[in-house]
Amino acid sequence: MHPAPKHIIVMLLLFIARSSYGQEDNGNVQAITDISGKYADAIGKKAEGMEGKLDKKSEKALQQYEKQAAKLQKKLAKIDPAAATRIFGDADKQYKQLTDKLKQPVQKLQKYIPGLDTMGTSLKFIDQYKDKVKNVKELQAAMTKVDALKSQFQKAEDIKAFLKQQKQYLKDNLEKFGMAKQLKKLNKQAYYYSQQLKDYKETLKDESKIERKTLELLNQAKPFQDFMKKNSMLASLFRMPADDPNDPAYLQSLAGLQTKAQVNTQLQNQFGSGSGVTEQLKGNVQQAQGQLQQLKDKISKAGGGSSDDEIPDFKPNGQKTKTFLQRLEYGTNMQTVQSTSYFPVTSDMGLSVGYKLNDKSIIGVGASYKMGWGQNIKHINITSQGAGARSFLDVKLKKSIWFSGGFEMNYRTNITSIDQLKDASAWQQSGLMGLSKKFNVKTKFFKNTNLKLLWDFLSYRQVPRTQPIVFRVGYSIK
Repeated sequence: MHPAPKHIIVMLLLFIARSSYGQEDNGNVQAITDISGKYADAIGKKAEGMEGKLDKKSEKALQQYEKQAAKLQKKLAKIDPAAATRIFGDADKQYKQLTDKLKQPVQKLQKYIPGLDTMGTSLKFIDQYKDKVKNVKELQAAMTKVDALKSQFQKAEDIKAFLKQQKQYLKDNLEKFGMAKQLKKLNKQAYYYSQQLKDYKETLKDESKIERKTLELLNQAKPFQDFMKKNSMLASLFRMPADDPNDPAYLQSLAGLQTKAQVNTQLQNQFGSGSGVTEQLKGNVQQAQGQLQQLKDKISKAGGGSSDDEIPDFKPNGQKTKTFLQRLEYGTNMQTVQSTSYFPVTSDMGLSVGYKLNDKSIIGVGASYKMGWGQNIKHINITSQGAGARSFLDVKLKKSIWFSGGFEMNYRTNITSIDQLKDASAWQQSGLMGLSKKFNVKTKFFKNTNLKLLWDFLSYRQVPRTQPIVFRVGYSIK
């Protein structure tokens, strides 16, 4: 029996591999359609919630602009009425053009947003298999909500561009009237709205468990990979050479671009040919890259780093665009005090919640429980030695060093009943100030660790007197 030709064996192996690969893809697609209802529901809720928040922020931004522009116009009218009429007359026309544009239906999102692109394209892919999807209504509703979110983002981009334009327009026309200080508030409004949009785009990257699972299955399926290449927003912006060369969208994306041969011809006409010219061009390119990197570093230090960022003419507050809950920081800490003639060995275990005023200041409140351990290791006796109520302020000084201060009320008597705590005269006051150092030691439950060394300047008037130096170890809870 003659051995099979090599090319036949190769063809058989390729056929088997393609068959198994196709079966794997079909399995992935089937698994996706099985959980598509939960995925669509998660995407729909996410898009609807984001659309509502973005709508409120956009409306608020326009209201703030109108209010601030009216103040500027009123102030300028006292200085130069004719200039006020002329300058703000043009501003009103531009504002009306914007409001008319916002009332029109959005045809297409012009700004590429990765998270939104993934959400929309994945739902469109699943929609191809709607005959296998159990909850088709949820899928259609999710697609509608994602489209609404796209429209809201485009409107937000239009508002952002308008605020930026108006900021520059009013600056050019009002600075000569000595109103630079009054313009600062308008500049802040435009900057923080831009940052808010950036935060919302970042939020879209936060995926739930069902989203991660579905996208993992999708990315493993060859049909979805092909679908993304042809139907995603990114694909429509940048057609790849592997795409159909006869596709009108692909040909349009290449319109106006120069070929490699055309570029080489222009370089030779400009600089000549030869190895010396090539080396010179390489040197110029490297120099340009170095200068570009220096510029990027400067922008990064100033708070930039993407096309959504602007370099503000004031010191921005990084917490300004966050919600109240996002600005809260939860923590826990502990301190142990040696036994004295009055008190046993005690451990103060505290919980706190702080509110970030800005990136360098936190105020907060907390509570503590004092547990007694007895006089020494030979006489261990666990008791309730008291409780405490706390307030604190942390201000960043330099790098990881912070100034810490606070006022506390401590009940230092063995607690046998809750009624004891009602006696206000039994509570002792503590005034604390000192330094703390924070370490980025991240664990499953904690974000960082901080060590506090504090001086209780009210300890000297307490009876019985407590220790004036307080050392605490704390953790920020995730």
